[in-house]
Amino acid sequence: MNQYPLWRYLLVLAVVVIGSLYALPNLYGQDPALQISPRRSAPIDATVEKTVTAALAKANIALKSSEHTTNRILLRFPDDLARTAAMAVVTTTLDSKQYLVALNLAPATPGWLRTLGGQPMYMGLDLRGGVHFLLQVDTAAVDKQIDERFVSELRTGFREEKIRFRTVGRAANGGIAVQFLNADALARGRVYLNRDYVDLQVTDSGAADEFGVQLIPKPTYVTETRKTAVKQNLTTLRNRINEFGVAEPVIQQQGDSRIVVQLPGVEDTAEAKKLLGATATLEFRMVDLDGDVAAAKAGRVPVGSKLYQQRSGEPVLLSKRVMLTGASIIDAASGVETQSNSPAVFITLDSKGARRFSRATREEIGKPMAVVFIEQQQGRPVEEVINVATIRDELGKRFQITGLDSGDESRTLALLLRAGALAAPMEIIEERTVGPSLGQDNIDRGMQSCIVGFLAVVIYMAIYYKTFGLIADLALALNVILLVALLSMLQATLTLPGIAGILLTVGMAVDANVLINERIREELRLGKTPQAAIYAGYDRAFDTILDSNVTTLIASLVLFSFGSGPVKGFAITLTLGILTSMFTAINGTRAVVNLLYGKRRLKGLSI
Repeated sequence: MNQYPLWRYLLVLAVVVIGSLYALPNLYGQDPALQISPRRSAPIDATVEKTVTAALAKANIALKSSEHTTNRILLRFPDDLARTAAMAVVTTTLDSKQYLVALNLAPATPGWLRTLGGQPMYMGLDLRGGVHFLLQVDTAAVDKQIDERFVSELRTGFREEKIRFRTVGRAANGGIAVQFLNADALARGRVYLNRDYVDLQVTDSGAADEFGVQLIPKPTYVTETRKTAVKQNLTTLRNRINEFGVAEPVIQQQGDSRIVVQLPGVEDTAEAKKLLGATATLEFRMVDLDGDVAAAKAGRVPVGSKLYQQRSGEPVLLSKRVMLTGASIIDAASGVETQSNSPAVFITLDSKGARRFSRATREEIGKPMAVVFIEQQQGRPVEEVINVATIRDELGKRFQITGLDSGDESRTLALLLRAGALAAPMEIIEERTVGPSLGQDNIDRGMQSCIVGFLAVVIYMAIYYKTFGLIADLALALNVILLVALLSMLQATLTLPGIAGILLTVGMAVDANVLINERIREELRLGKTPQAAIYAGYDRAFDTILDSNVTTLIASLVLFSFGSGPVKGFAITLTLGILTSMFTAINGTRAVVNLLYGKRRLKGLSI
């Protein structure tokens, strides 16, 4: 009656062993570490590792160990003080244009556990800390983008309306300066501007015979565009971090032009820094075939052109007119260009961008066009031409770009573009690892209260239900182990609300055993034999336990669906805790009871 087949005992044993194994990494803690990652195709090999370790040894900085993989070097230190000193040495030793050095916390899990895939669960900023970034949105660049967008649109619009003009360009003091060919063109231009460009203030400029006007974007339009740029950057950062796989990030606006990003429990801070710091903006510009590159190198750059540098080091003159920006890109995928077998990124544009790009390239067939890649490095934008190719045909909604250094770079660029182009460049003005936001003293007291509460439940169950109470305590401990193991295997981030979810799970697990034990007592009072009472107790309490856990599970799923941040953390641990408690409170305790009492003739039960 109260016996399990062998496979069920083996199943419970396997769950206990696997759960204990994957919960074990959380006991080893973490080492302060520095992570060195290459920028683009910079070498990351044993020579670089040897150079860095030699520099640390020369500076008498204690190094616990160094690990070298194909794409990074991880340096472990005995304490934070040694890591801080090492940061200055490493950043001085390595070229900042080629290597990215970031603070890290590396799990101290033994190698044999890491081989099995064992990793500790992440801790939130309120428990362990993480990485804090403060980013400044370049509002001056937003104003410049507004002017350049109007310049491009006005040139196209005047041509379509057959309004003759001499020049349309950005004025030195901001705004757009337009010179028409004659008085008739000026009059027609004013009508067109007043009709189609209500966001521009039109004023006369220059002498009466110059037929010029000054166009200035209205303050309300500029303010709204700046707000939109910050909001788009917020959305883009969320998309990028979601692609990176960070749990429970904090991404919020601070003031009018700053964004705070907190990444709790992040291990690979170098990759996070690259994703946040890179602007990943693409610009498509025509090559200036009439300009003199040699004269431009000497400082005599033609009006309407700008000097750039290709990756090969060769200078190239490009038009200041931007044909297309990354803001029109809705999808990007990395791959290999079939003819040259080189890395490529396949671009898909939105409908507006596709129409604009199609019209622009239709007029320039047979001429070379350049792809300019812009990213933020060391607090300043770095622009370089990654591709120059002759336009053979009109380009539309889908096309590809080549000229990338490696497959890794094509994948990173595609990820950034797919996550969304930044509406304006951003600069990381503050970066730090942060400690527990609630203070170590509060955390210690919180953990102490958890331990005291757990022990109080254990003692009560042991006194009130005797042997069956001890079995429930064993299941309770196993429940916590399995829950920690699941959080570790899923690499979830544990926060203080998550701990509250664990404590609630402990109470619910005990509640299930209380129902079972009280049912067994009731069956004994009705005169049933001990074996029959055990069987009936587990069998008849199951429906009640299932109902109560399912209703709680529904509530936790609703919290997870509609909540955010700490609420989601609470919902995750509660959901996983319900699943583990159902297993330990029913199957786990039943297996132990069957082993102890299943084959015995009993006169009574210690319950």
